[in-house]
Amino acid sequence: MSLVLDAGALIAVERGSRALIASIKRERLVGRVPVTHGGVVGQVWRGGSGRQAGLAQMLPHIEIVPLDGDLGKGAGTLLREAGGSDVIDAAVVLLAGDDDLILTSDPDDLVALAAASGIHVEIVPV
Repeated sequence: MSLVLDAGALIAVERGSRALIASIKRERLVGRVPVTHGGVVGQVWRGGSGRQAGLAQMLPHIEIVPLDGDLGKGAGTLLREAGGSDVIDAAVVLLAGDDDLILTSDPDDLVALAAASGIHVEIVPV
């Protein structure tokens, strides 16, 4: 089981969510690395200073997968299957494997994408 983080999860880190920060630290302690992709970071990153200092400190402890051609094509295909339109969310779902947790502030859209993907994940609202 791994943690997959969407923009809402990173914003929760930015806002100092003790529960979410503790979850990320627990994952690291047991040898698992939470994951997101570069598009998610782009949605939330505004320079890393001021109120983003905590996020800037946490990002080196998260695997940030490139939103490259392969992930982009997969996300587009998933959007076709699910009837969705948010490539960033679709790519988040594709980072997950069976039994992973996706931490999100947008559970409804991710539930539909996960169902269309056939990946059996737990969508956890943050």
